[in-house]
Amino acid sequence: MGICHVSKGRIHYKIEGEGTPILILHPLGTDYRSMYLWLEPLFKRSTGFQRIYIDLPGHGKSIASHHLKTTDDMLQNILEFINMKLGNQLFSLIGCSFGGYIAQGILDHNINQVQSLCLLAPVLHLKERNLPMKTIVSDRTDESIIKQWDTEVKNAYNLLMTYQNGKNAKRFLEEIQPGRLLVNKKVINNKWKENHYLFSQTPLAKVASVIHKVLIIVGKQDCICGYQDHSNYFEKYPNKSFVAIHNAGHMLYIERRDLVSQKIEAWLEEII
Repeated sequence: MGICHVSKGRIHYKIEGEGTPILILHPLGTDYRSMYLWLEPLFKRSTGFQRIYIDLPGHGKSIASHHLKTTDDMLQNILEFINMKLGNQLFSLIGCSFGGYIAQGILDHNINQVQSLCLLAPVLHLKERNLPMKTIVSDRTDESIIKQWDTEVKNAYNLLMTYQNGKNAKRFLEEIQPGRLLVNKKVINNKWKENHYLFSQTPLAKVASVIHKVLIIVGKQDCICGYQDHSNYFEKYPNKSFVAIHNAGHMLYIERRDLVSQKIEAWLEEII
């Protein structure tokens, strides 16, 4: 565990292993554990990587100062962290949901330093999106678990989880909920939210082609970030692998963990 002081707060991070660095970015509204707890078993099989997990500013144990008001500010804090902790080293990125959006901003600013990207259900720089209808598929094996939760947790579970069962409810409670309790709501509910948490400029707008190897995994039942917009949005990535998983919502790494892990392991084999 470590703390890195940056211009608009401080960033809490955890480093595991040695080898090629991979910076790992979690979704909005949780903390690094939402990635750490399911990715670390995967890295027991895929060796040779140093994993750098961070809490996004205003999340987990990372602190956002009152000067942090935009996604640009958040990105600047993370770029400062990268500069201090990685210097000129090449590194790769794994980003999920909003973390996948931040990863696009990092690539825009450090395009010659980023080796490869893996984006899971990434947010896109779009205010208007093509989203499937919200659906919930439940086998009711989660009822004995969720009946113990308060209304706020149940609402979050129903918002985020498309495929609801006992196993997925336990994963939500163990991996997602702990970080939700630590979010600085003053940060994520300010005027920043009114702009849909978007950067002031479209990432990579001035780049004609992105030659990096990119793995993009989306769920066809994702009613939060969708999946249909992603194929055209990443047209300038000629070396991308695009995977749209059926029977997977926004929390595809919970709902279809085995398949998502297989795809990530194959991506790791290509970048080692």
